[in-house]
Amino acid sequence: MQGEMKPEWPKNAYAAQAIVARTFTLELLSRGGTRDLHGADICDNHVHAQAYNPDNITQTIKDAVRMTRGEVMIYRNRYVKGWFSASCGGRTTNAKTGLAYKGEEPAYIKSVSCKESRITPPEVKKWSADIDSETVLQALKKLGKPLPNLSGAQIAKRVDNRAAVLRLSGGGKKVEIDGADFRVAVGPEKMRSIWLTQFEVKDGRLITSGTGFGHGVGLCQWGANELARENSSPEEIVKHYFPKVTIKRLWR
Repeated sequence: MQGEMKPEWPKNAYAAQAIVARTFTLELLSRGGTRDLHGADICDNHVHAQAYNPDNITQTIKDAVRMTRGEVMIYRNRYVKGWFSASCGGRTTNAKTGLAYKGEEPAYIKSVSCKESRITPPEVKKWSADIDSETVLQALKKLGKPLPNLSGAQIAKRVDNRAAVLRLSGGGKKVEIDGADFRVAVGPEKMRSIWLTQFEVKDGRLITSGTGFGHGVGLCQWGANELARENSSPEEIVKHYFPKVTIKRLWR
């Protein structure tokens, strides 16, 4: 939690995150964890598992973990995929759109409205990026959709305000790619989300801007912050973002 959220947030926001992160970890472990990648059950790489920053651990965070000890999300007697991101932009999305998830869309993942915009700071809420054509072309090559050069870019399909499918062109060719896959390939710190408000090529460079930070699937951390400030319980916060799950305490 201390690697994923701000240290001054209310306890119930941390507690909700604890339930989701605990479930994320157990579900990942049930599939072998990160042993094949790192030789360990779990790692602190946010791409493969979850970030971890022990320097940010506070007493409030410790209390939040204790108060939800053993609590996990269950759907049909299985751990769910406890996805979360920093800022959903005001509405979450499904896994196939936000993550380009290749499996069957989980029944417990739903697009829900979010109050995060009430408190999310402008530097988190809005972003823009100017990306050189070589970075874009290398990303497309990595994804198996190469172009000889870059001359055009547009949004081919939107889902939940997100650019679910992107169309890029160059050298007389056009390719279409899942927005979430392209975001990761080009750099998720550059292209912070696929809730895009601008996506075009100017002077050989990709100019893009958008709303939110992260994939927007599951729990929104800034939204959890706002719900906690409204005195929602950790379980109520979790159920807002995962309305179909059951929260069970498996140990004390």
